[in-house]
Amino acid sequence: MTQPEGFVTPENARKVCKLQRSIYGLKQASRSWNARFNEAIQEFGFIRNEDEPCVYKKFSGSIVSFLILYDILIIGNDIPTLQSIKTWLSSCFSMKDLGEAAYILGVKIYRDRSRRLLGLSQSIYIDKVLKLFSMEESKRGILAYETWHFSFEGNVSFNATRKRNE
Repeated sequence: MTQPEGFVTPENARKVCKLQRSIYGLKQASRSWNARFNEAIQEFGFIRNEDEPCVYKKFSGSIVSFLILYDILIIGNDIPTLQSIKTWLSSCFSMKDLGEAAYILGVKIYRDRSRRLLGLSQSIYIDKVLKLFSMEESKRGILAYETWHFSFEGNVSFNATRKRNE
């Protein structure tokens, strides 16, 4: 970066400017924001996932909360806790609550609260890829499935279903 016009002095012509803060649009801006967010969210008691650094978790007895940084998606099993997380985040960062998530990273989220089910679908992405390769009319099939049970620390558990070919 060259010195800004009007600030160049002959004796310091070979010197450059040092940024004190990140500027939106620069390569390091997102890294700087991520470091700031990481520091703040860990201060609130969240723990960063070792395998996926944009996923945070927080356990308090039987209450579990996850925060996914891609679009700041908050997931948990206790509505008042989720509300307190949103309130705290609003006090630290300029943000807007967009309500319940319907999509994240191109994945559609389905909910059936009466049956306590949560589903994910990539059908729109699949249709886009099929169209890209002129395969919209290709034959669709049904896959068999198996059920898995997952447990997390703090005695929190859930069931998940994985489809597979037989």
